[in-house]
Amino acid sequence: MLELGKYKKELSDYLNRSDNILLICHINPDGDAVGSMLALFYFLSSKGKNVEMISPNYLQEFLLWMKGSERINIFIRDRDKCLRYIEKADLIIMLDFNQSNRLGEAEKPVLKSSAIKVVIDHHLDSDTFYDLLISDPNRSSTAEIVHELVCMLNDGLFADIKYAEAIYVGIITDTGNFEHGSFTGNTFRLIAGILDTGIDKDRIYNLVFNNFTESRTRLLGYALYEKMVVIPEYKTAYIALTRDELKRFNYRKGDTEGFVNLPLSINGIDFSALFIEKEGFVKISFRSRGDFSVNSFAGKYFQGGGHFNAAGGDYYDTLENTISYFLDMLKKERKSEE
Repeated sequence: MLELGKYKKELSDYLNRSDNILLICHINPDGDAVGSMLALFYFLSSKGKNVEMISPNYLQEFLLWMKGSERINIFIRDRDKCLRYIEKADLIIMLDFNQSNRLGEAEKPVLKSSAIKVVIDHHLDSDTFYDLLISDPNRSSTAEIVHELVCMLNDGLFADIKYAEAIYVGIITDTGNFEHGSFTGNTFRLIAGILDTGIDKDRIYNLVFNNFTESRTRLLGYALYEKMVVIPEYKTAYIALTRDELKRFNYRKGDTEGFVNLPLSINGIDFSALFIEKEGFVKISFRSRGDFSVNSFAGKYFQGGGHFNAAGGDYYDTLENTISYFLDMLKKERKSEE
């Protein structure tokens, strides 16, 4: 596991000499991206720093309860204001991604900025668009890394409830409440300290995992009963949802969160895929159990990536052609395992 202490001096120097700090997460931010950003915002603000936050696009509905989420500037909604923050920043800290295209429309102005650029992340296969990369794929989440860095910079636990809630959300969302991912004993030791701050873990769990609409629940039932395809000979299952189907169930951003994990509960299935039809392309999520690297599969065939057992990508074609291509590549990969 990466020793984070080696980054203390360099990160402290950057923070100490920065007057305007900008935090930015990836497009379609999940709980880890938002939680990491909010946690770092609360810590740096407590130290008297001038800090702003940007998300490239809108937050998912089930995260809007988080304290401070209303302070996150949405680039596609407030482009002029966000561009001013990017231009003004002398330090930009990017959280939970390591490929610059994950910045969406904010990519070009961020890369053009003369600000010092720091990436804090836990994904594989990093690009090179930063001055400092702090990344460890062996940690459960970016939130776990942020928390360790903050404890290091603070010379101890930063005991703030809003901060603790944000870290907790980041960790439980990226591990499915400790059902998957790279969590270790170290993760649980950090969680113990977070719980000791007095957060209401049951309330947070319900807000994150039991906070969906009736329409979303019906969409989930439909996806599993009508749309799930199981291919036992390839130990694979997939779900594909069209734009019309999403519209039928009053789809809201974030409604399909977690769908891709469910086929992995089927005995003998170690690879699951979820295809969501968008305008002009198909968004794909991959999950696996055991030795099948979906990070490699996504990178090789779908210009994507992520973690060993959790990754995603895009394919710029029709949904039908995307699935056909997926099945061809799946067959190729499974044959190579024999």
